Amino acid sequence: MSADKQALTYRDAGVDIDAGNEVVERIKPLVARTFRKEVMAGLGGFGALFELAGRYKDPVLVSGTDGVGTKLKLAQILNRHDTIGIDLVGMCVNDVLVQGAEPLFFLDYFATGKLHVDTTVAVVGGIAKGCELAGCALIGGETAEMPDMYPPGEYDLAGFCVGAVEKARLIDGENLRAGDAIIGIASSGAHSNGYSLIRRIVARAGNPFDLDIGGVTLADALMAPTTIYVKPILTLLAEQPIKGMAHITGGGLKENIIRVVPDSLGITLDSRSWTLPPLFDWLMREGAVPREEMWRTFNCGIGYTVIVSREDVAAVLGALAALGLDARQIGQIVPAAGDDRVQIA
Repeated sequence: MSADKQALTYRDAGVDIDAGNEVVERIKPLVARTFRKEVMAGLGGFGALFELAGRYKDPVLVSGTDGVGTKLKLAQILNRHDTIGIDLVGMCVNDVLVQGAEPLFFLDYFATGKLHVDTTVAVVGGIAKGCELAGCALIGGETAEMPDMYPPGEYDLAGFCVGAVEKARLIDGENLRAGDAIIGIASSGAHSNGYSLIRRIVARAGNPFDLDIGGVTLADALMAPTTIYVKPILTLLAEQPIKGMAHITGGGLKENIIRVVPDSLGITLDSRSWTLPPLFDWLMREGAVPREEMWRTFNCGIGYTVIVSREDVAAVLGALAALGLDARQIGQIVPAAGDDRVQIA
């Protein structure tokens, strides 16, 4: 080595292996609480092991991946890192649930320019909490410290989920018929969609994070974690004949329900069947957001939908109420009429 060259280490390059090890040690008990009996190895191996044998006769695996969009920016601005992981899990497991699958295990990817141990543990703690709420195991992940890739204090998240369903019980919407009822289940807020527009509206309004919005601050309303529907909906599927389901994510009510409806059919939604929650009412007024834009951007208070035969509506609504979910009929399946298969009255 040349005498005029200083010896360099990985830490000098911006990567702190010791901090990474501290994160792993601190999250181990959080992750362990999510483990199911099918998990065959602890945290830290090169690959996570999950034993599926004996659980299903003819299993179909259903996978999903997602992020939380620019809700991350708000989490970082507000220094609230403990619930964004719940959002990450919710966005993935609710998608897998749509086809009737039980989420089995989850993996996460956390990337940042400089690892801040407390922030990272808070984020992963939220992911672990989300997995507990969904009943799936957090069996692996990646924490990447990448100097110069992210501005100070910023990080990115991605999640990956695998679920399973008996092939005979797969829900794919094939049996939907005109006259079937669409039941909407309440969301907890904007979940993790539309936040680029939300942040623009909030910034133009002067970032009034302490503003009262229906009894909570605007900050609390915006950071409310995504509702995880897995456990109650799995119970519902075991008790009631469900013909189709949709998770209301990017694209809002306008573009998500129709994804599970055959091309020969359309949907009509009655916006008068539920009250627009205070957060969405404020966003629409403050941002002068056109009604049509609201429907195709936000969930507008409906985070998940189930589609059932008309004669099963009362029983399904009763079952959802017993499971603690606020639900109501918000529309129905109709014959397709022209190119616009979605009508919202």
